[in-house]
Amino acid sequence: MVKNYKVITLCGSTRFKEQFMKAQKDLTLKGNIVISVGLFELPRDLEVWENSDKGTLTKTKEMLDDMHKRKIDMADEIFVINVGGYIGESTKNEIKYATEHGKKVNYLEKAN
Repeated sequence: MVKNYKVITLCGSTRFKEQFMKAQKDLTLKGNIVISVGLFELPRDLEVWENSDKGTLTKTKEMLDDMHKRKIDMADEIFVINVGGYIGESTKNEIKYATEHGKKVNYLEKAN
């Protein structure tokens, strides 16, 4: 018997690594396939960022943002890691992109 697992892409500020890891674990244990970010913000992935010039950093950020949209394309829905209600510009763009493409949007914390 083949099960049809829901695919969920995590979105949010990469400063919230611990919350990303907990959400990934919790959603996986609920029977979902979870797609997360590939890198976390400084200082966590320092080796990626420390010797890069501004142009390289910009190109890397643009590539990662585009890759995340492809991850949203693969998902049935997104789950926003909005610790303390924080949603940055990149995450706002991802929510807009997901909504425009008919993806359900769920949040870690309910909006006030």
